[in-house]
Amino acid sequence: MEKRSILHMLDPMPHNSPFDINMAMDAGFDVLMPYSNVKLDSVHALTQDAIFSRSPAGVKRTAFFIGGRDFGLAMDMLNASKKAMVPPFEVSVLADPSGAFTTAAALVACVEQQLKAKHGGELQGCKALVFGGTGPVGIATGVIASLAGAQVKLVDHLSVETAEDVAKEYNRRFSSTLSGAFAGSDQDKALLIQDADIVFCTAKAGVQVLSAAVLNEAKQLKVAGDVNAVPPLGIEGIKRGDSGVALVNAVNSQGAIGVGALAVGDVKYQLQNSMLQLMLATDKPLYLDFRDAFIKAREILQIK
Repeated sequence: MEKRSILHMLDPMPHNSPFDINMAMDAGFDVLMPYSNVKLDSVHALTQDAIFSRSPAGVKRTAFFIGGRDFGLAMDMLNASKKAMVPPFEVSVLADPSGAFTTAAALVACVEQQLKAKHGGELQGCKALVFGGTGPVGIATGVIASLAGAQVKLVDHLSVETAEDVAKEYNRRFSSTLSGAFAGSDQDKALLIQDADIVFCTAKAGVQVLSAAVLNEAKQLKVAGDVNAVPPLGIEGIKRGDSGVALVNAVNSQGAIGVGALAVGDVKYQLQNSMLQLMLATDKPLYLDFRDAFIKAREILQIK
């Protein structure tokens, strides 16, 4: 009799994400075991408890999912779990804190798709701004875009020091080339957006970040992507379902287009589902993070 598939869901927060639990069940795992308030130093023991309780054949039906809200901590937990493996007792691990990795990968891939289709362009060399850039989705978006060759600024609305510190930390971790920027007012945003090719809006839901007046100051904007589906949307003029629709408020940028939250969300859903299913289907252990998510997102959108 085939052993049931088990997904151990480690989360440093007080509660595991219902979204992630629903996704894991829909992906086909038989049993979900959520763990909350998990500390980094507990990951090694939890991993070994899971791998040694099943035969090597049963190990193939076991996996870990790492959640939370902290990009760096999620990567540290993934690495701690990987180090705890003792082949052939080795299982797959997927990190996706707050869905940040799959959301960011979907956002960057959707923007890249439209950049290629409407402007014949590449991420390489583009000037990109990430508003809400010091949150988990913003950081992941910035790192992914930077590693793809874009010149990325993480924009914080409270402090340039915070943005610069975050940029330095993740440049050190992943050899990206992020820089930090501050925009506490529409005037600050207008100055930043003047020479931007790409805008990613990953700020808090229900907050309009870029007004029509700010967008009017953009001179070379090509694509703007927004992940906020809660009114008011993050970028004025982009509708939730837009995918390559003209961004009418960017009147001084020729051919600027927008990508809305539902267009990004559709890819994000497919992406998270497929990555969870990969862990069920593989014969060899997989260790999946934001880099794997971006590769898979580009496959979904058939970007070459």
